[in-house]
Amino acid sequence: MTCGLPYVNGPAHIAHLRTYVPADIFVRFLRKMGQDVVFICSSDTHGTPITVKAEAEGVTPLDIVEEYHRHFLEFFPKMGIHFTNYGSTDHPFNHNRTIQIVEALKENGHVYAKNLKLPYCPNCDRFLPDRYQRGTCPHCGASARGDECDQGCGRYLEPGELMDPRCSICGTKPEMKETRHYFLKLTAFEDFLREYLPSLDGTDIARNYALQWVEGGLKDWNITRNLDWGVKVPGEEELVYYVWVDAPIGYIGSTEEWAERTGGDWEYYWKGPGALIHFIGPGIIYHHCLFWPSMLKGAGYSVPDAVIASGTMKVEGHVFSKSRGYVIWVEEDYLDKGLDPDALRYYIVSYTGHTRDLDFAWQPYTEKVNKELVGTLGNFLYRTLLFANRNYKAVPEGKVEPEVREEVEKTIETIRDGLDEYEFKKIADAIIGLAAYGNRYLQSREPWKLTKTESEKAAGVIHNCLWLTKALAVLMEPLLPFKVEAIWEQLGTPRKDAPLTEALEPLEIGTPIAKPTPLFEQISDETLAELSEMASKRIEEASG
Repeated sequence: MTCGLPYVNGPAHIAHLRTYVPADIFVRFLRKMGQDVVFICSSDTHGTPITVKAEAEGVTPLDIVEEYHRHFLEFFPKMGIHFTNYGSTDHPFNHNRTIQIVEALKENGHVYAKNLKLPYCPNCDRFLPDRYQRGTCPHCGASARGDECDQGCGRYLEPGELMDPRCSICGTKPEMKETRHYFLKLTAFEDFLREYLPSLDGTDIARNYALQWVEGGLKDWNITRNLDWGVKVPGEEELVYYVWVDAPIGYIGSTEEWAERTGGDWEYYWKGPGALIHFIGPGIIYHHCLFWPSMLKGAGYSVPDAVIASGTMKVEGHVFSKSRGYVIWVEEDYLDKGLDPDALRYYIVSYTGHTRDLDFAWQPYTEKVNKELVGTLGNFLYRTLLFANRNYKAVPEGKVEPEVREEVEKTIETIRDGLDEYEFKKIADAIIGLAAYGNRYLQSREPWKLTKTESEKAAGVIHNCLWLTKALAVLMEPLLPFKVEAIWEQLGTPRKDAPLTEALEPLEIGTPIAKPTPLFEQISDETLAELSEMASKRIEEASG
């Protein structure tokens, strides 16, 4: 399992979580069902955004990379996201693997050299790869950068395609100067892609977008850039491999890092029978469904079994944009304010379907926390544990009612369906639905009245509610890992990573029940106003 690599030229923002939280949840559920999962990610360390930022700050690209690589290493655990290995595309393993794969592609006739004329800034005295130039998209006419129409149609742009280019550093109109580059013969993989893509598992958005691009006609792909920073092309002093060559190879490089550390077999996954699953954002489908499988196929590696692409991210109803202020910096704006990481994980997957646009806004976030996490889930858990502690101090005698067991069984079945469909909202809704059932069950049985007249029956009701609490702890752990630790403690059975089957196992009579504390905190109107004002101020400053 892999996640699209975070680009280490800035801190973690809300759009990052659109990929990493669902992937982490998916991995946790697979492990609960007995699957052996190696969960891989890396810092994406090469390419022009890093060199542009380094020049602007008067530091080296390595300085930028080290700062933000360290940031992400520390950040992910704060959100409950734990990779089996988190590597770096600047690791020697990735440099060596990139060179090996491209050499294999050359040997198999899939890479060739070609002289071409590319934009060159006489003022800056350099070629203008990717983000070193801006201009007009030749396909839709929108403002675009050198390698992508980032403001319009989103298409990948080959070097030299941009219309009316200007140097993004000094604004000079570039000259066209001849240089030698290397190309992947992507056109040779058209038949392979036509056969491969319809059988690719994952989300329709990934499969269908890629097929549309194949139908529109493929072009050979320039895989080198005139830069100093990156994976050097052997024998070519002025060239490095394009970041979108070595970045996905970083999945392999990171797996090699894991194998060296643990004695694992990286080839089992990349050249053997192991399944390969990629979780990505919508902006990199082109790379993961066309370039990447073609590179792997042409170099003799396994190809991905599934690509799960999410929908786009919005902030306060607007398309996510750091430059326009429509951004939430997860540490600065959220964690540093003492807000709950589990609540954010829950919002990310429960607000909408995985392939639909996800809008992060403070008002609906507050409503979800207060109504669903506090009012439904937290309410049932706290009432159950508090009543059990006050009246029994331990798990009382009782037998799980068939109706209660059936509700848990239905919830597990829905969760399995959600995993098969990559629909994480379906999973979150099922868990909240089970808690809502628990509230109805508790309210309708009224054990606080039964304790005075039918004490054995009252104990049986609480036994069922505690059994539901344990089931919820098992089922919600992938979504709310921090809170589940507290539930297990209060149930008197501290543990982690309980298998899915544990949800249906009996309770141990007599297990002490600790005095509970509420798991979720209500967000006040004052806090909501402060958060909303912060978002408005950032947008206003960016637009001004």
